[in-house]
Amino acid sequence: GFNMWQSESLSPSALRSIIRLQSRDIKDTSGIAAGYQQANVVILHKDLADDFEAFCRANSSPLPLLYKSKCGEWSCGPLATGSDIREDCPEYCVFENGVLAKKVASLSSYTPQLQDMVTFYLGCSFGFESALKAAGVPVRNVEQGKNVSMYKTSVACIRAGQFHCPMVVSMRPVPEDKLDAAAQSTHVIPLAHGGPIHIGDPKLLGIQDLSQPDYGDPVKQCPGDVPVFWACGVTGIEAVKSCKPVLAFTHSPGCMFITDQKAETISPLTLEPAHCPLTFCISQNPQHYSIASKRAVQQIRAIEELVVEDPGSRGIRALFLQDELLKACLSLSHSSSVLITTGFPTHYMHNPPEETDGPPGAIAMAAMLQALRKEVVIVTDERALEMNQHIMRDAVEKGVIKTAVPVISFQSNGPDSALQFLCHDGDPSKPRFDHLVAIERSGRATDGNYYNMRGVNIKHLVDPIDDLFTTASTIAGITTTGIGDGGNELGMGKVKAAVKAYMPNGNLIACDVAADFAITAGVSNWGGYAVACALYVLNLCPIHWRYLHSGLGLSLTPDQQSLRMACLPTVAKEEEMLHILVKYGVRSGKTANLGLEVDGLTFHPYHSDIIQRLRNLTLA
Repeated sequence: GFNMWQSESLSPSALRSIIRLQSRDIKDTSGIAAGYQQANVVILHKDLADDFEAFCRANSSPLPLLYKSKCGEWSCGPLATGSDIREDCPEYCVFENGVLAKKVASLSSYTPQLQDMVTFYLGCSFGFESALKAAGVPVRNVEQGKNVSMYKTSVACIRAGQFHCPMVVSMRPVPEDKLDAAAQSTHVIPLAHGGPIHIGDPKLLGIQDLSQPDYGDPVKQCPGDVPVFWACGVTGIEAVKSCKPVLAFTHSPGCMFITDQKAETISPLTLEPAHCPLTFCISQNPQHYSIASKRAVQQIRAIEELVVEDPGSRGIRALFLQDELLKACLSLSHSSSVLITTGFPTHYMHNPPEETDGPPGAIAMAAMLQALRKEVVIVTDERALEMNQHIMRDAVEKGVIKTAVPVISFQSNGPDSALQFLCHDGDPSKPRFDHLVAIERSGRATDGNYYNMRGVNIKHLVDPIDDLFTTASTIAGITTTGIGDGGNELGMGKVKAAVKAYMPNGNLIACDVAADFAITAGVSNWGGYAVACALYVLNLCPIHWRYLHSGLGLSLTPDQQSLRMACLPTVAKEEEMLHILVKYGVRSGKTANLGLEVDGLTFHPYHSDIIQRLRNLTLA
């Protein structure tokens, strides 16, 4: 039971002495020297040292550089006194031409070769196991007496010189109610890899089976645990394999170098909102959580509150669910291909029957999604296809959106139509889109008809785009969002009980089709503007940005930031957009007025005021 007592009472230098004696008492360093920084070790020929240093700087989450030795230096100055890297890890790997040749307890026999080599000491997650414990997070591998589980991923590190390889991650199962504590207590220790880079389904990292780790031991999850993944320094071993140097050495996974440095201990309780990560579940199938700073979350909640203002006195507050905007936008931020639908033919006695609520919000979302490099497509009714394509062309010409979004239609001819439309070759494992957004889109009621707010059935004007949403709910990896302001819109089936209870004609008109997220707004366009603004806030948040990029690479450039800012809605752009709609005879909801009006509210002062206040909150 060596591990039981020594970690509390022995200093790091005493532990290194025991390891140096090649004592079999210390097989690995997991769970010992609590609170001290441990280091991964990579030893390379001096000709590769500059490339490897650049590789570490470009991939600082898996490879946080603690110290780079001089050529032929066995000690590591600031990290540990009296150390000797040839002896002070319990076990080493010897690589010849990138292949593991053997594992040895000492490198002393290689002293001549080591004269021309440089040692890199890299931060290790064992340093944060004590921080997790202090935050009340159980550390399952230590509880089970196991080495941590480590896996190769499908995430490629950023290349530097001759070094390129997949990132390796370590996994710790964490109870769901402790995810925030796990993220916060590790975020403050960047030299031990910082916060998690993925929470949820391992397949999203290309890991097929958690019970078969590439390095370390399998660790059992307890009921209610969620797999949490951190960048791992064993990435350095993969880098050595990929570069194939004639001779190289690393620590053996789990057998670290113990330093004299205390692992950073910053209490998460003292974190500023801008530096405090919060976790949110954005999908159950596959299980997926995202992360953003408390500051970004507060900003998005303020945006959400603003757009649920109800100048039309519809009583839509009754349909409001907090954080739907936040979770929808976190999911959109992780997406790569988004399908947007809009079109509510409420004015069945006019031609065209469409209203001015919906298309402006759809184009505002599309503009920001494009700035974030997502593929975007808009789907609408075949009957209105040509008009919507002309509206899009004009929106580009007038500078409302930078690049035209393809506008297409969907018509059902058989039970597989929706699946064929949503997935390549109708294969549910190959979705074309990973997020569907409906904004002010006529939604199917319980009886299969489509109703406007007055309870008139307009089914003859509506194509069955609802089928895309009901089919998407059966496909892993497609998330859906509905934006509405009355409860008869596609996706608002999520809150249909409230629609039936509180909205006029609710029992008849309520949309029966639920989206994963239902965003309620005073006017649906405002919900679209809010999505654009919230996406902007999230992608300026360094904590979210890091998580989105798996902790790799560089932060946002000022150029990227100004490009995104230019895609936010403005009063001028939205006024221009209404002029375009009026040109095509599209009328205001409620009044059927043909003018700069949406839902019976004139653009000035109502809509222009909300847009300006949204911008103020977003750019604060």
